[in-house]
Order: sequence, then structure tokens, then C-alpha cells
Amino acid sequence: MNKRNKVKQLNRSADHRKAMIQNMVISLLRHERIESSVAKLKVARSYAERIITRAKKNLDANLANLDEQKKNAAILHNTRYLYSHLGDQEIVNKLLKDLANRYAERVGGYTRIIRLVNRPSDNTAMGILELVDRKTQDELKAEAKAKREEKKPAKKEEKPKKAKKEKAATAK
Repeated sequence: MNKRNKVKQLNRSADHRKAMIQNMVISLLRHERIESSVAKLKVARSYAERIITRAKKNLDANLANLDEQKKNAAILHNTRYLYSHLGDQEIVNKLLKDLANRYAERVGGYTRIIRLVNRPSDNTAMGILELVDRKTQDELKAEAKAKREEKKPAKKEEKPKKAKKEKAATAK
């Protein structure tokens, strides 16, 4: 009897379920769209919506009535909460800088599930979980490319290797 059982078990142990949902939410926030079974997507959707709402708490409009010290403490707490639940600094930064601003006016409903045809092998209901105001794939690729170019250090001029060999020969 499953009375008062608020967690969907998904036929997994608690640790495996937590890791799977965490990975699904990270993938959703990174790619803004994932495909899986509808049962898994429903659980991941509720978790993702809570995470996005927590990121929105760092916006200035939500912290306007606090003094500077309490404001900084609230921002730090929310950031640490997001990092502890996601474990990926890149995704936390994207949440706080991009997604929170994108969904600032929206009260909820940041994601949608689009149902697909059932999987032929086991007839499982499949679907797509995506962010409502998501960016296109081309925009995401352009952002990733710009980020890579930004991180790439300037190349130093290499000295010819023959000079080292000549020095070693003269030292003998």
C-alpha cells in the first residue's frame, strides 16, 4: 500500500533516482530541451521548476526591501543552494544570469511536456521536456562558441628547438 508516498519511485533506489533527476535537470538547463519517458519527465519538471524559482529569488526586484547585508546573505544562500542541488557551476551561472532574467515576469510554468509516440520496444510513453521561452539550437551553439573563444588564451611565440640542442652540445 503506497499511502502518503509523495515521491515517484520510478523503480529505482533513492540515490539513483536523485542522481538521475539531477542529471536530467542539468541537461534540460544546458540544452533547454530533453527527451525521455513521460514519467521521468514529470518528476524532472517539478524539480526544474523549483530550481528556476529559486534562481529568480536572486533578482533585484525580489530583494529590494532588504538592507545591503541581508541582500548579500540572501544572494549567497540562494547561490549555494543551487550549487548544492545541481553541482555544476556553469549551469548555476546560466540560471542566475540568463534564465532568471528570462522568466522574471512569469509566475510559474517555465517548462512544457510534449508527448511523442510510444517507444516501439516496450510501448513506453515518450515525450520532450523543454523550456517555454527557449533559445534555438543555433543560438545555443553560438553562445558556446563565443564562450570557448573567450576562454582560449593567447598563444606565446615559440622559440626554435634547435637553439636548445646547440646549447646542450656546447655545454658538453
